[in-house]
Amino acid sequence: MPYRVAVVGAGIGAEHLVGYAQLPNRFEIAAICDLNMDRAKPLAEQYACELTADLDAVLADPAIDIVDVCLPPHLHLDVSCRALEAGKAVVCEKPLVASLAEADILATKIAETKGRVFPVFQYRYGIGMAQMQSVIEAGLAGRAFAASLETHWNRGADYYAIDWRGTWAGERGGAILGHAIHIHDLLTSILGPVESVYANLATRVNDIETEDCAALSIRMVSGALVTSSVTLGGASDHSRLRLMFEGVTVESDHAPYAPAQAPWHFFPRNPDQADELSNVLENVPVVLAGYAGLFDAIGDALDGKPSREVTFEDGRRSLEFVTAVYASARTNHPVTLPIAPSNPLYASWAPS
Repeated sequence: MPYRVAVVGAGIGAEHLVGYAQLPNRFEIAAICDLNMDRAKPLAEQYACELTADLDAVLADPAIDIVDVCLPPHLHLDVSCRALEAGKAVVCEKPLVASLAEADILATKIAETKGRVFPVFQYRYGIGMAQMQSVIEAGLAGRAFAASLETHWNRGADYYAIDWRGTWAGERGGAILGHAIHIHDLLTSILGPVESVYANLATRVNDIETEDCAALSIRMVSGALVTSSVTLGGASDHSRLRLMFEGVTVESDHAPYAPAQAPWHFFPRNPDQADELSNVLENVPVVLAGYAGLFDAIGDALDGKPSREVTFEDGRRSLEFVTAVYASARTNHPVTLPIAPSNPLYASWAPS
């Protein structure tokens, strides 16, 4: 039987619905829960599911297997904990929660309920990442030397017309938390954990509380050196990874919300390996991309099958990196991971 899903929040939740609808044998869209009926009603009609504004009713419904949290970030912890207490598996949009302290509260709740929480990092899914994984598994990449990341998007006054956006109270952070968090997760899913980061943050594009530009210098545990450039002042939306390995240089597609959906470009450092590299790339199987790929992996995990799902630990790790970035920007010093509970930003990175 398909897992029955209730999507809570019909904003970004609309994109989640598209992903679930691509997997009718794995998921049934059972309900959409939103206070904004004008926004949610057309979606409920489109997907022929229940429409409600009553979250308590959703959580009390024994037929609901998964609660997909697509609410503003300041609501993520409370709703995720309530869903776990109700015996539901949880899918939660980024950022998972608003601090490392909240992440550890959620970890305690997961342990108490023996529940499952799956953060949303849909960038990991698509042919580009499947190619990257195949090249690494074939031994053709070798050591990572360096990488550069670009998150150059266009966000103006119309985007920030929604009252909670651009505020510490509502959004809990700026471009580092709400926009570049995806590409930084993609980086660590390829190159492994971060050792340290030095960050410069600024608010240069919009009249908002939170940052909308960043320049980061990152050292990975492997020794690879990475730069990450972030701005919401681009002329268009553009995301890119360029990865330099011992055996190959890799450049991602530039699509802002699904950079792995299209094939990536692979350039061998040794021309003698070109044929072997081409053979690996030609034999990469067709895979699901974006939200559909993410949800398919979650379905495998819930079924107890081998899976490349995003784990709670991945979500916490992304928040640890965010904490380190804000700590570095405030102190003007590099910050080494992991972040201890004694760190002043462990409980909250929001300004006092």
